[in-house]
Amino acid sequence: MVSTGSTDETFTVVNPATAAPIGEVRLTSLPETDAAIAAAHEAFASWRAVAPGERARLLRSFASVVDAHVEELAELEVRNAGHTWGNARWEAGNVRDCLNYYAGAPERMFGKQIPVPGGVDVTFHEPLGVVGIIVPWNFPMPVAAWGLAPALAAGNTVVLKPAELTPLTAIRLGELALEAGLPEHVLTVLPGAGPVVGQRFVTHPLVRKICFTGSTAVGKRIMAGCADQVKRVTLELGGKSSNLVFADTDLAAAAASAPYAVFDNAGQDCCARSRILVERSAYDEFLSLLQPAVEGFRVAVPESDEGAEMGPLISATQQARVQSYLDSPGSGAEVAFAGSTPGGDGFWVPPSVVTVDDPDARIWREEVFGPVVAVMPFDDEAHAVELANATEYGLSGSIFTDDLGRALRVARAVEAGNLSVNSHSAVRYWTPFGGYKQSGLGRELGPDAPLSFTEEKNVFIAH
Repeated sequence: MVSTGSTDETFTVVNPATAAPIGEVRLTSLPETDAAIAAAHEAFASWRAVAPGERARLLRSFASVVDAHVEELAELEVRNAGHTWGNARWEAGNVRDCLNYYAGAPERMFGKQIPVPGGVDVTFHEPLGVVGIIVPWNFPMPVAAWGLAPALAAGNTVVLKPAELTPLTAIRLGELALEAGLPEHVLTVLPGAGPVVGQRFVTHPLVRKICFTGSTAVGKRIMAGCADQVKRVTLELGGKSSNLVFADTDLAAAAASAPYAVFDNAGQDCCARSRILVERSAYDEFLSLLQPAVEGFRVAVPESDEGAEMGPLISATQQARVQSYLDSPGSGAEVAFAGSTPGGDGFWVPPSVVTVDDPDARIWREEVFGPVVAVMPFDDEAHAVELANATEYGLSGSIFTDDLGRALRVARAVEAGNLSVNSHSAVRYWTPFGGYKQSGLGRELGPDAPLSFTEEKNVFIAH
């Protein structure tokens, strides 16, 4: 079910590549939020009772309908979020793939038979009830799917709040769910303000779990709010991930891939490898190889250029925030080289490389969330790990080396939830995803994700 509210309050959706309005979305009020949660709670009893095979069939039907609308969904994201066509098509396809993957879960929600004296002991995984999913503006479609697909598969109903800036694809996914045959109120999309809709998810006693992706600061407030009801919560928060480049690797390949690890989605990615650590003996050569890769990075208006590798930032506010790191003398940044932008009225910041020698510099410690990467040399393996771990975050990272032993040692030593060796792969729907430290709590995706939307019940039968 889709709710666009019945109040007079609306939000103007803007194309970030041009700063031009593309539509108005009516915001859901607090009474409407309460009504939607109540309806989802009422629908839960019948949804959890749907036979596992039938629930699986409905999820596959949802996936099929999404697949038929991939191009439409991608076009919405290009205009609403400024994503490149390549990214937007992948994101729509990821929704389809997540639904298909978790369609296999309802018939495989296995419990256990545990040997005990005096009887038989068995366990069951039972759905929680209503799950509230709060989606960020940087990856609206995939993050929505990472929560809703396993939650629905496990037998829960879902209320989903998209970010105010990027609600269009979520609204459309809600419509497609109904078209696919999902019962009304099983998936409810509620566009609205965070302090209204999102906060009500946290405080409403019928919402039994919150999935939140966003800033660490907001995540802490949500976690504190959930504590009042001992409400379950999964948090995927900020990042300041490292790309560790050792001298024994193929430096040309490492330098060529580095821009894609940080400038994808204009750097608005919690997994962005926004700190590059290079072994000192290879530092100068790496920078010389990185410069043409950055200067040649194709930044363009995605809607009119399907070859664009990077689009705009999401808003004027985000543009000003990112630019402040490059302009502020206190940020610790010295711009070594940068790419270009198409200019115009959109929210553009060029892909920029800064060199840093102070690990306490703001730009080295804080999440910029824009197309800015900081580069620093390290002396040896231990120094590399020390610098990589000197952060409150621990979401992702990369290690480039031809020494397998070193790759394993460093991967085990770096405090991050998702690491790649000789690549920048961070997210696959069939492997677990989540962060250490202040990058989050819990894990999404992978084969066990549906279990995080259940209670485990133990039953002993005496004989």
